[in-house]
Amino acid sequence: MNFFKTLIAATLGTLIALLLIFFIAIITVSTSSQEPEPYIQSNSVLKISLSGMLPSQDSQNPLDELFNQSNNDKVSLETLKENLSKAQAHDNVEGIWLEIDFMTESWANLQEAHRLISAFRDSSDKFIYASTNDLGYNEKGYYLATATDSVFAPPESFFEFDGFFSQVTFFDNMFEKIGVDAEVIRHGKYKGAVEPFYRTDLSEENEYQLTQILNQSSSVFLDAVSAKTGHSKDELNNLLNSQPNLTTQFGFQENLIDSLVYTDELVNYMKNRIGLDESASIKTVNFDRYSKVSPSSAGLSTPSTSDKIAVVYANGPIMPEVSSDSPFNNQQQITVDFIKEQLDDIREDDDVKAIVLRISSPGGSGSTSDAIWRMIHETKKDIPVIVSMGNVAASGGYYIAMAGDSIVAEPTTITGSIGVFGTKFNARELLNDKIGITFDEVKTHEHADWLLPTSGLSSSEEKAFQQYIDNFYQTFITKAANDRGMSVDEMDELAQGRVWAGGDAKENGLVDELGGLDKALSIAAEKANVDTYKIAKYPKPKTFYELFMGSAATQAKTLLPNSWFLSDEMEKVQKQFSILERPDALTLFPYDITIE
Repeated sequence: MNFFKTLIAATLGTLIALLLIFFIAIITVSTSSQEPEPYIQSNSVLKISLSGMLPSQDSQNPLDELFNQSNNDKVSLETLKENLSKAQAHDNVEGIWLEIDFMTESWANLQEAHRLISAFRDSSDKFIYASTNDLGYNEKGYYLATATDSVFAPPESFFEFDGFFSQVTFFDNMFEKIGVDAEVIRHGKYKGAVEPFYRTDLSEENEYQLTQILNQSSSVFLDAVSAKTGHSKDELNNLLNSQPNLTTQFGFQENLIDSLVYTDELVNYMKNRIGLDESASIKTVNFDRYSKVSPSSAGLSTPSTSDKIAVVYANGPIMPEVSSDSPFNNQQQITVDFIKEQLDDIREDDDVKAIVLRISSPGGSGSTSDAIWRMIHETKKDIPVIVSMGNVAASGGYYIAMAGDSIVAEPTTITGSIGVFGTKFNARELLNDKIGITFDEVKTHEHADWLLPTSGLSSSEEKAFQQYIDNFYQTFITKAANDRGMSVDEMDELAQGRVWAGGDAKENGLVDELGGLDKALSIAAEKANVDTYKIAKYPKPKTFYELFMGSAATQAKTLLPNSWFLSDEMEKVQKQFSILERPDALTLFPYDITIE
């Protein structure tokens, strides 16, 4: 009886917590929406804090503000571009102060941010300075800093300048210890995505392709540092190969950092640049506050046209729709229904003249990728569809990208991986011998149970699985060859599951142009024959009430003990394994290529 009392009390407590969240959020969002537009005083400096992630798009969830879960003061590539444009035109903004510490964002998004910062520096008479705090710069943070006029740092802060690596986690020994057999069927000698499940180290082919990707990122970094410091790439490589040194003193001595100053000294430096006395107070405006300033108040004119280009953001793994009717469903993956919903909305707007599909996806289900590929092909019969690749558009991500009229990628975008694999885990030893769970079954036909995770594949079943994977691979490369104007044999040479950096993909014909979202938009405008246009973003922001039902459960977990939930790393591993649970033809790159 006490158990049921406790259960009922816990359930009621959770419901009350959710209701409190709901009403507090209503009040918070309602209050924030009624705030007047900020007034920016003369002689102001826009301060932008950059740390951790820098996503393509700003969060559309108003609950993020309530729970303080927005990243980097809501800085995204989208909002960074908007605020830099406003600051450049705003008479009351004298300059930009970037305070940068450890960045963990992908190199492709960092390249686009570097280009936005460089454009401000080169086209404006206003200053843009970079500094760091007591956390210091890692290479990714320093890379962004090289786009500014001057790089500052405290004299005793951290400075990482030691090169790049990418580490892969392997599970084969663990599987052997716990009694799990990973049965892998693949097509493509470079399809290294499944190596963690049956090897303990990188194959020669996988090591080669990862090295090529690392070298591309390293080249982008060295080009930026060389342009900023005047050091040749050989000189920089010598520094990177010398004894590691983690101090900003080292960075200053080697002319990588312009000046070692404390924050108060930097503030005085900016006062002098603006023409203020040292006794005066500098007016810094944070990024979130400046985001609320309208373009017209900053002095920007809006295009006097009804023509639009739709930008569709497609992020996450490509998967079949699961429990889409759930009131707590939240769009964190690319599904057929999601893409169809966006394309249907676009067709209802006659003012949309072209589509830019912004893809950040490692792939996923082959059948889902194929269905989305077909929808894009049908759509481009009526309207141009340009693909802009984010940090990764590989495997299934490339499958849907190749349907576009043109593909744009950053030099460091991870793409290609045109290959297929399937996995089936046999956990009978684990369940029988290690845990003590046994199974018995009856069946009508010999192979009725062959996909269960409690039995291995017979030779005929393995052959059937291999034929399934081979047939899908042939479909993949045939469609890719047709879309990219190659023969099937030529595409097969580029495929084999190999992962390419965007720069190499441009050279071999898998990508049409190098650049970011702006480049894709200019191509879309050209194909649509429009000179001026507005940008319509999809998916359209949902109302607070719609978002609440999709995210209340997620937000509520922050109020509960952390021990009730998996850690971030374990959750990431769990998601990777959940993708592999279905015995499907997977066009997927399941482990993250993280370059540090």
